[in-house]
Amino acid sequence: QVQLVESGGGLVQPGGSLRLSCAVSGRAAMTYVLAWFRQVPGKDREFVATISRAGSWSEYADSVKGRFTIARDNGKNTLYLQMNNLKSEDTAVYLCAAGETSGSRQGGDYGYWGQGTQVTVSS
Repeated sequence: QVQLVESGGGLVQPGGSLRLSCAVSGRAAMTYVLAWFRQVPGKDREFVATISRAGSWSEYADSVKGRFTIARDNGKNTLYLQMNNLKSEDTAVYLCAAGETSGSRQGGDYGYWGQGTQVTVSS
């Protein structure tokens, strides 16, 4: 079993920045592919970014490319999402996930999920 706990969400003005963290624990926790998704009530869960097991490569949704950066520190069992130049459309609950499939953008490929942290972008 793997447990994931997100933190770092909050209220930020458009153009501002936030850094989300996801503490990962459990058996072989940091051997998994990790990812961030986001969800708005009434809409499907949306892929944001994923990072390989060693952190050597990552992929991003077009909507966040150039603004968001995913990173992992396997020594600290932590996944991060640095979000810059935030826009109102980035408002969502952000969830971290762990899975086995490298590069997957499909939520169904991730077997472990956190509870999420709310990010609200508003003036």
